[in-house]
Amino acid sequence: MKRRERTRQLIELGGLVAKAGFVELADDDRAAIFGLLVEAAAKLRADETGNQLTLWRRRGRRAFVDAEGKD
Repeated sequence: MKRRERTRQLIELGGLVAKAGFVELADDDRAAIFGLLVEAAAKLRADETGNQLTLWRRRGRRAFVDAEGKD
């Protein structure tokens, strides 16, 4: 992956963290936000059925649709 593409990806991912409300909920505590992401990754690794990822994907898609309707 080229540097520009990676930079764009990282900015977009950071935007998702902010859009989800984690920055405000954690009072911009980066250790807490990182801990949340580490916990989610561990949960995905332990989920042999893939159900958790499917559930989160559905919730994310609904949240995107809801956010678009608020603009």
